[in-house]
This record gives sequence, C-alpha cells and structure tokens, in this order.
Amino acid sequence: MARRDSSSPKTPKEPGRIKQMWQVFQMTRRMDKAAPWWMLLWFILPLTAGIVLAIVIAGGSILGMVLYIIAGVMGGILGPLVVLGRRAERVAYRQISGQPGAVGAVLRSALRRAWQSSEMPVAVSPKNQDAVYRAVGKPGVILIGEGPKSRTKRMLEDERRNVNRIVPNVPVHFVYVGPDEDSTKLENLAKTLNKNKKVLTKAEVLAVNNRLTSLSRSSTLPIPKGIDPMKVRAPKPR
Repeated sequence: MARRDSSSPKTPKEPGRIKQMWQVFQMTRRMDKAAPWWMLLWFILPLTAGIVLAIVIAGGSILGMVLYIIAGVMGGILGPLVVLGRRAERVAYRQISGQPGAVGAVLRSALRRAWQSSEMPVAVSPKNQDAVYRAVGKPGVILIGEGPKSRTKRMLEDERRNVNRIVPNVPVHFVYVGPDEDSTKLENLAKTLNKNKKVLTKAEVLAVNNRLTSLSRSSTLPIPKGIDPMKVRAPKPR
C-alpha cells in the first residue's frame, strides 16, 4: 500500500460544540458585561423553583422530589443557553451595524419562514452604498432603507412606486435602519417587521413575492452581499 505523504497539508479540524459555545461566550462577555450575570440568574431561578416545588408539592414522595429537582436542573442548564444565544446575536448585530449588507444578514438569519426576503438589496446607491431591501410578509411589502434617512427616503419612494405598479392593492411600509435617532436598530429589525398588522394570507404572500421577483426591474449596480453575524470576530481587547 502506498504511504500517505506526511508533507501534505492536513485539513484543520473544526472545533467541537463545547469549544464553539465557549468561544461565543467569550465574545459575548467581552462586548456585553451583563451577559454572565443574566446567565447566572437564569441558572439559579429554575433550579431554585425545582427545589421549592420538590419540597412543597412532592408531599414527601421521593420520586416526586427527584423529578422536580431534575426538572429544575434541566431548566438551569437550558435557561443560560437561551440567554447566551439571544445576547450573542445582539452583540453580533451591534458589531456589523452600519456596514453595507448588515440588513441583508438580518433578513437572512432572523426572519421566520412566513416572510419572503433576500439578503440582496433591490436598489443600491453607487455613491455611498445606501441600499433598499424588500421583505414580503403577511403585513404586505416592507421596504427597508439602509443608511441615513435623508438619503434613503427618496430611494424608498422610488421603490414604492415600482411595487405599486406591480401589485397596486398590497400595503407598502417603510422601515429605516441607519444612524438617525428615530431609525430602527439592527437588532430590533425582525421585531419591528412583525409588529405590522397582518392583511395577507400565506398563499398571497407567496404570490406577491413571486410577482415582484419576476417583474421588478433588475439592478446593474454592484450589490454588497450580506454579512454573516455569527462569523464576526470580536475585536481583541487592548
């Protein structure tokens, strides 16, 4: 049998799940000082609740006490993991906030299946990389401006006219994500989109999105691809 060439480069082994979680925790802890305390709180609360229930409700039953305590321990493990995931996502969005393509990253990773959207913008300004993104859901068509409101407002109005030409009876909403005080924060974008009143069914959402995708004018401008917030590295502490 031929010997394996020892000089050939070996493919780097991916870190295990525990190591990945530790790396996420370290990144989150550096950027969000309150995260460890929230994780500790959500470890103590379920565990304490399980012990209290075991004493008060179990009524001296050994099996009942054991089950309540096990439930408390499982809750104490799950609670911090949920807190870590949410706060890590918030930290990641804060890091990419203001960068071209950040809105596309949120549309790709944070929206539910009820929404039809793309990480690619439907319009881009060649001068300053301001962009307009489109999401179609039960509230209708949401146009998201990425950049200062003073610059993206006209772009949103132009895109609204295009949408009204193709689907005239569908409501169109504006959302601004940028440096303005009244703009929506990147981490709150998904929540903001879901606050609008639902007027379309799931079938109508698919029909509207397919019609917009097939009939909308195509842009020949360079389009910045979305950023994956979970691959953003935290800056090294000084």
